[in-house]
Amino acid sequence: MADNDFFDDLRKYFHALVYIMVFMAIFPVVTYWAVSRKDSATDTIEEALEKPENEVVDGLHVASGLIADTGYETVLTNCTKCHSSKLVIQNRASREGWESMIRWMQETQKLWDLGENETIILDYLSKNYAPEKKGRRAPLKGIEWYELED
Repeated sequence: MADNDFFDDLRKYFHALVYIMVFMAIFPVVTYWAVSRKDSATDTIEEALEKPENEVVDGLHVASGLIADTGYETVLTNCTKCHSSKLVIQNRASREGWESMIRWMQETQKLWDLGENETIILDYLSKNYAPEKKGRRAPLKGIEWYELED
C-alpha cells in the first residue's frame, strides 16, 4: 500500500515538473510576441501606411492585395482588424449586399458601429468589389451551318 502512495506522489510531482517546464518554455515566446505586437500596434495610421509593406504597386496595396483607391486605407484599418483582406477580395456584392454583410457582422460577430467610416467603406467596396458581369458568351454570328446527313 505504501508503494502505491509513493508512486502516486511521484507521478504528481512528475506532472507538476512537466507543467512547469512547459510554462518556462512557452512564457518567453508569448512575452516576446506580446511586446513586439504592442510596439507595432502603437503606430499611428500615418506611420503604418508609410511602412514598406504598405507600398502600392500597379494600383494594388502590396501587403493586403486591396485595390488602392479612395477609401482603401479605411477598409484596411477597419476590416482587417478582424479578418484577412483576402475575405474582402474574394467577395463581390452591390452596395446593398456589402451593407447587408456589415449588418450581419454587427449583429452576429460584434462588429462595432463604423460611424462616418461606413459610407467610405461602402463607397470603396461597391466601386472596387462590385459583382462582375459574367454570363454566357454572345451568340456566334456569321457562321454557315450545315445539316449532318446519316
